[in-house]
Amino acid sequence: MLVGIGLMPHGNPVLEPPDGETRKLAEVLRRIGEEFKDVDSYVLISPHNARMSDHLGVVMAEHLVSWLGFEGKELPGKWETDVELAKKIYRAEKEAGMPVVDLNFASLKGQYSRWPLSWGELIPLQFLERKPLVLMTPTRGVSRETLIKFGEVLGEVVEGEEKRVALIVSADHGHAHDPNGPYGHRKESEEYDRLVMELIKENRLDELPSVPEELVRNALVDSYWQMLIMLGAMRKAEFKLKSSAYACPTYFGMAGALWVRKN
Repeated sequence: MLVGIGLMPHGNPVLEPPDGETRKLAEVLRRIGEEFKDVDSYVLISPHNARMSDHLGVVMAEHLVSWLGFEGKELPGKWETDVELAKKIYRAEKEAGMPVVDLNFASLKGQYSRWPLSWGELIPLQFLERKPLVLMTPTRGVSRETLIKFGEVLGEVVEGEEKRVALIVSADHGHAHDPNGPYGHRKESEEYDRLVMELIKENRLDELPSVPEELVRNALVDSYWQMLIMLGAMRKAEFKLKSSAYACPTYFGMAGALWVRKN
C-alpha cells in the first residue's frame, strides 16, 4: 500500500540551513521522515543517478553505496534494495509497454551486486529512517503521457502490496535564480517555482501536464519529469497535503511537501 509521498530537495543547504526559510524547509523534511518512520520500504525517484536519454530505470543491485557528494559534502552510508519489490515494478512496467530497463553492476546478486548513490539520493535519505528501497530514475526523452502512465503502473504495483511503502521524489526546481550562479539569472526559474508551489498548495497537481514546455526548459529544472511520475502514482489513491515549504538560499529553488493517504 502506498501510505504517502514526500517531495524532497537534494541541495546541501537543507543539511545546514543558512536562513529562516531553509530552516522551515528542513523542518518539513524532518516531518516527512517522522511520518514514514514505520514504513517497510521506500520507492525513491532521483534525477541524479543513471541518466538515460529515452528509458526509465529500476535499480536491481542489492547494495546501494554512497559514492558522489555535491560541492564537497560527503555523506557516507549503505542502503539495501528491496529486490522483490523492484522486480515486481520492473515486470509490471515492462508488461505495460513502458520504456524501462533494469540496472545492475558487477554481479547479479550477492556482495558484489552494488550500485552508487549520488547527492540526489543521499540528501533526502539523511531525513529518512534507514529502510530497504527501490531506486528509480526518470528520463526527459519520453512524452509526458508516458511518464504519467509509468507512475500509474508504479502506483498499481505498490497498492497491491501488503507492505507499507512511501514514495520519495527527489527534486530541485529552477536553477537560474542568482545572476552570479553557474547558470545566471532567468525569470523563468522564479515563475516555474512559484507555479509549482501554487499547484502543490492549492491541490492543483492535475495541471502539471499543461505547464508550457518552454517554461520548463528555460527555468532549468530537474524536477518536472519525476513529478509527472508522482502525479500518476497519486491517482491510485486519495492523498491530502500535510505540510509544504519552499526556500531558495542559493542559485536553485528547493521545495518540500508531504502528502498522506486519506483512508
